Amino acid sequence: MDVTIEPLHCGTLTSGRSMFEAGATDDPITIPVPSWLIRHPKGLVLVDCGMHGDLAGPSDYLELVSMFFGVGIEPGQLIGDALGRVEVDPADIDVVVLSHLHFDHAGGLSQIPNATVVVQADEWAAGGDDDLVAANSFVATDYRLGHAIVEADGEHDLFGDGLVTCIPTPGHTPGHQSVRVRLADREVVLCGDCAYFEETLNGGALPPVGHDAEQQARSIAALEAMRTAGALLIPGHDPDTFAALPSRLA
Repeated sequence: MDVTIEPLHCGTLTSGRSMFEAGATDDPITIPVPSWLIRHPKGLVLVDCGMHGDLAGPSDYLELVSMFFGVGIEPGQLIGDALGRVEVDPADIDVVVLSHLHFDHAGGLSQIPNATVVVQADEWAAGGDDDLVAANSFVATDYRLGHAIVEADGEHDLFGDGLVTCIPTPGHTPGHQSVRVRLADREVVLCGDCAYFEETLNGGALPPVGHDAEQQARSIAALEAMRTAGALLIPGHDPDTFAALPSRLA
Protein backbone atom coordinates (compact mmCIF):
# COMPACT_ATOMS: atom_id res chain seq x y z
CA MET A 1 0.00 0.00 0.00
CA ASP A 2 1.40 3.36 -1.02
CA VAL A 3 0.99 6.50 1.06
CA THR A 4 -1.86 8.75 -0.11
CA ILE A 5 -3.25 12.16 0.88
CA GLU A 6 -6.92 13.09 0.72
CA PRO A 7 -7.89 16.75 1.16
CA LEU A 8 -10.99 17.19 3.32
CA HIS A 9 -13.09 20.35 3.06
CA CYS A 10 -14.00 21.49 6.57
CA GLY A 11 -15.73 24.79 5.93
CA THR A 12 -14.63 28.33 5.17
CA LEU A 13 -13.64 31.58 6.84
CA THR A 14 -14.33 35.00 5.36
CA SER A 15 -12.61 38.24 6.27
CA GLY A 16 -10.95 41.22 4.66
CA ARG A 17 -7.83 40.22 2.78
CA SER A 18 -5.85 42.56 5.05
CA MET A 19 -6.42 40.02 7.83
CA PHE A 20 -4.24 37.58 5.89
CA GLU A 21 -1.80 39.90 4.08
CA ALA A 22 -0.28 43.04 5.54
CA GLY A 23 -1.05 46.05 3.38
CA ALA A 24 -3.85 44.38 1.43
CA THR A 25 -7.28 45.90 0.96
CA ASP A 26 -10.26 45.07 3.15
CA ASP A 27 -12.05 43.44 0.23
CA PRO A 28 -13.50 40.17 1.54
CA ILE A 29 -11.89 36.86 0.71
CA THR A 30 -13.27 33.44 1.57
CA ILE A 31 -10.65 30.83 2.37
CA PRO A 32 -11.02 27.07 2.74
CA VAL A 33 -10.43 25.34 6.04
CA PRO A 34 -8.78 22.05 5.07
CA SER A 35 -7.84 18.89 6.86
CA TRP A 36 -5.70 16.17 5.33
CA LEU A 37 -6.18 12.42 5.63
CA ILE A 38 -2.97 10.48 5.10
CA ARG A 39 -3.27 6.74 4.62
CA HIS A 40 -0.01 4.99 5.57
CA PRO A 41 0.50 1.22 5.76
CA LYS A 42 0.99 1.55 9.52
CA GLY A 43 -1.96 3.79 10.29
CA LEU A 44 -4.32 6.63 9.51
CA VAL A 45 -3.03 10.15 10.05
CA LEU A 46 -5.05 13.35 10.13
CA VAL A 47 -3.21 16.63 9.64
CA ASP A 48 -5.33 19.29 11.35
CA CYS A 49 -8.99 18.73 12.06
CA GLY A 50 -11.01 21.77 11.16
CA MET A 51 -13.29 23.71 13.47
CA HIS A 52 -15.21 22.95 16.64
CA GLY A 53 -18.78 21.75 16.30
CA ASP A 54 -20.02 24.74 18.28
CA LEU A 55 -19.14 26.94 15.29
CA ALA A 56 -21.71 25.16 13.14
CA GLY A 57 -24.60 26.91 14.90
CA PRO A 58 -25.45 29.64 17.41
CA SER A 59 -23.08 29.54 20.37
CA ASP A 60 -20.89 31.76 22.51
CA TYR A 61 -17.91 30.38 20.59
CA LEU A 62 -19.40 31.40 17.25
CA GLU A 63 -20.18 34.85 18.61
CA LEU A 64 -16.54 35.27 19.61
CA VAL A 65 -15.08 34.07 16.30
CA SER A 66 -17.59 36.11 14.32
CA MET A 67 -15.96 39.29 15.63
CA PHE A 68 -13.14 38.51 13.18
CA PHE A 69 -14.40 35.99 10.62
CA GLY A 70 -17.52 34.92 8.86
CA VAL A 71 -17.72 31.20 9.56
CA GLY A 72 -19.12 28.89 6.91
CA ILE A 73 -19.72 25.29 7.91
CA GLU A 74 -22.13 23.43 5.67
CA PRO A 75 -23.74 20.14 6.71
CA GLY A 76 -21.14 17.41 6.50
CA GLN A 77 -18.11 19.69 6.86
CA LEU A 78 -17.26 19.02 10.49
CA ILE A 79 -14.31 16.66 10.56
CA GLY A 80 -16.25 13.63 11.77
CA ASP A 81 -18.67 13.94 8.87
CA ALA A 82 -15.90 14.70 6.39
CA LEU A 83 -14.13 11.50 7.40
CA GLY A 84 -17.37 9.59 7.04
CA ARG A 85 -17.61 10.72 3.42
CA VAL A 86 -14.34 8.88 2.71
CA GLU A 87 -15.48 5.86 4.74
CA VAL A 88 -13.25 6.44 7.74
CA ASP A 89 -14.56 6.20 11.29
CA PRO A 90 -13.12 9.09 13.35
CA ALA A 91 -12.43 6.59 16.12
CA ASP A 92 -10.03 4.76 13.78
CA ILE A 93 -7.68 7.73 13.27
CA ASP A 94 -4.36 6.74 14.82
CA VAL A 95 -2.49 10.05 14.77
CA VAL A 96 -3.54 13.68 14.58
CA VAL A 97 -0.76 16.06 13.59
CA LEU A 98 -1.62 19.61 14.60
CA SER A 99 0.24 22.13 12.51
CA HIS A 100 -0.58 24.58 15.31
CA LEU A 101 -3.24 25.31 17.89
CA HIS A 102 -5.46 27.90 16.19
CA PHE A 103 -9.20 27.24 16.27
CA ASP A 104 -9.52 26.31 12.59
CA HIS A 105 -6.82 23.64 12.89
CA ALA A 106 -7.33 22.19 16.38
CA GLY A 107 -11.03 22.84 16.93
CA GLY A 108 -12.27 19.50 15.61
CA LEU A 109 -10.02 17.44 17.89
CA SER A 110 -12.94 16.61 20.17
CA GLN A 111 -14.40 14.55 17.31
CA ILE A 112 -11.29 12.33 17.05
CA PRO A 113 -11.39 10.40 20.33
CA ASN A 114 -8.62 7.81 20.14
CA ALA A 115 -5.75 9.45 18.28
CA THR A 116 -2.33 10.32 19.59
CA VAL A 117 -1.72 14.02 18.97
CA VAL A 118 1.65 15.13 17.60
CA VAL A 119 2.50 18.78 18.16
CA GLN A 120 5.77 20.64 18.41
CA ALA A 121 6.96 20.99 22.00
CA ASP A 122 7.21 24.78 21.66
CA GLU A 123 3.62 24.95 20.48
CA TRP A 124 2.33 22.74 23.27
CA ALA A 125 4.21 24.80 25.84
CA ALA A 126 2.73 27.99 24.40
CA GLY A 127 -0.71 26.42 24.56
CA GLY A 128 -0.29 26.02 28.30
CA ASP A 129 1.05 29.51 28.99
CA ASP A 130 -1.71 32.01 29.75
CA ASP A 131 0.15 34.95 28.23
CA LEU A 132 1.02 33.10 25.02
CA VAL A 133 -2.49 31.66 24.78
CA ALA A 134 -3.85 35.20 24.80
CA ALA A 135 -1.18 36.58 22.47
CA ASN A 136 -1.77 33.82 19.92
CA SER A 137 -5.57 33.65 20.26
CA PHE A 138 -5.53 29.99 21.25
CA VAL A 139 -8.64 28.37 22.74
CA ALA A 140 -7.40 25.86 25.30
CA THR A 141 -10.64 23.90 25.36
CA ASP A 142 -10.00 22.99 21.70
CA TYR A 143 -6.90 20.93 22.48
CA ARG A 144 -6.66 20.21 26.24
CA LEU A 145 -8.91 17.19 25.99
CA GLY A 146 -6.88 14.35 27.48
CA HIS A 147 -5.45 12.84 24.28
CA ALA A 148 -2.05 11.20 24.41
CA ILE A 149 0.42 13.88 23.32
CA VAL A 150 3.75 13.51 21.54
CA GLU A 151 5.75 16.72 21.89
CA ALA A 152 8.02 16.74 18.86
CA ASP A 153 11.36 18.47 19.22
CA GLY A 154 12.26 19.39 15.66
CA GLU A 155 11.78 17.04 12.72
CA HIS A 156 9.64 14.06 13.70
CA ASP A 157 9.28 10.96 11.52
CA LEU A 158 5.88 9.51 12.38
CA PHE A 159 6.54 5.92 11.34
CA GLY A 160 10.33 5.74 11.16
CA ASP A 161 10.41 5.26 7.39
CA GLY A 162 10.75 8.84 6.14
CA LEU A 163 7.31 8.84 4.51
CA VAL A 164 5.46 11.23 6.83
CA THR A 165 7.61 13.76 8.67
CA CYS A 166 6.73 16.81 10.74
CA ILE A 167 8.94 19.77 9.81
CA PRO A 168 9.27 22.74 12.20
CA THR A 169 8.20 25.97 10.47
CA PRO A 170 7.73 28.37 13.40
CA GLY A 171 6.81 32.01 13.22
CA HIS A 172 3.09 32.10 12.58
CA THR A 173 2.85 30.63 16.08
CA PRO A 174 5.68 29.63 18.46
CA GLY A 175 5.80 26.00 17.35
CA HIS A 176 4.09 25.84 13.97
CA GLN A 177 4.96 22.77 11.91
CA SER A 178 4.43 21.65 8.33
CA VAL A 179 4.22 18.04 7.15
CA ARG A 180 6.31 16.43 4.41
CA VAL A 181 4.80 13.38 2.73
CA ARG A 182 6.72 11.15 0.33
CA LEU A 183 4.34 9.68 -2.20
CA ALA A 184 5.21 7.06 -4.78
CA ASP A 185 6.78 9.50 -7.24
CA ARG A 186 6.93 12.90 -5.53
CA GLU A 187 7.24 14.75 -2.28
CA VAL A 188 4.37 16.91 -0.99
CA VAL A 189 4.64 19.47 1.80
CA LEU A 190 1.50 20.57 3.60
CA CYS A 191 2.59 24.06 4.59
CA GLY A 192 -0.16 24.90 7.05
CA ASP A 193 -0.30 28.55 8.04
CA CYS A 194 3.40 29.11 7.51
CA ALA A 195 2.10 30.21 4.09
CA TYR A 196 -1.57 31.03 3.66
CA PHE A 197 -1.45 31.50 -0.10
CA GLU A 198 0.57 30.58 -3.17
CA GLU A 199 1.56 34.26 -3.28
CA THR A 200 3.03 33.90 0.20
CA LEU A 201 5.42 31.29 -1.17
CA ASN A 202 6.37 33.66 -3.98
CA GLY A 203 7.44 36.56 -1.80
CA GLY A 204 3.98 37.88 -0.94
CA ALA A 205 3.16 39.76 2.25
CA LEU A 206 2.86 37.96 5.56
CA PRO A 207 -0.15 38.46 7.83
CA PRO A 208 -0.11 41.67 9.88
CA VAL A 209 -0.39 39.69 13.11
CA GLY A 210 1.67 36.66 14.09
CA HIS A 211 4.08 35.41 16.69
CA ASP A 212 7.36 36.30 14.91
CA ALA A 213 7.38 37.57 11.33
CA GLU A 214 11.14 37.26 10.87
CA GLN A 215 11.04 33.66 12.03
CA GLN A 216 8.12 32.96 9.71
CA ALA A 217 10.04 34.43 6.78
CA ARG A 218 12.93 32.06 7.53
CA SER A 219 10.50 29.16 7.65
CA ILE A 220 9.06 30.16 4.28
CA ALA A 221 12.58 30.27 2.86
CA ALA A 222 13.07 26.70 4.10
CA LEU A 223 9.86 25.65 2.34
CA GLU A 224 10.98 27.37 -0.85
CA ALA A 225 14.22 25.38 -0.71
CA MET A 226 12.16 22.19 -0.58
CA ARG A 227 10.23 23.36 -3.65
CA THR A 228 13.49 24.08 -5.48
CA ALA A 229 14.50 20.51 -4.68
CA GLY A 230 11.32 19.26 -6.35
CA ALA A 231 8.65 19.15 -3.66
CA LEU A 232 5.06 20.20 -4.30
CA LEU A 233 4.14 22.82 -1.69
CA ILE A 234 0.46 23.17 -0.73
CA PRO A 235 -0.26 26.44 1.08
CA GLY A 236 -2.61 26.42 4.02
CA HIS A 237 -5.65 28.36 2.83
CA ASP A 238 -5.33 29.21 -0.86
CA PRO A 239 -8.80 28.98 -2.46
CA ASP A 240 -7.56 28.35 -5.99
CA THR A 241 -4.95 25.79 -4.96
CA PHE A 242 -7.39 23.87 -2.80
CA ALA A 243 -10.12 23.88 -5.47
CA ALA A 244 -7.70 22.46 -8.05
CA LEU A 245 -6.55 19.51 -5.94
CA PRO A 246 -7.65 16.01 -6.91
CA SER A 247 -9.67 13.99 -4.41
CA ARG A 248 -6.55 11.92 -3.69
CA LEU A 249 -2.84 12.56 -4.14
CA ALA A 250 -0.86 9.37 -4.61
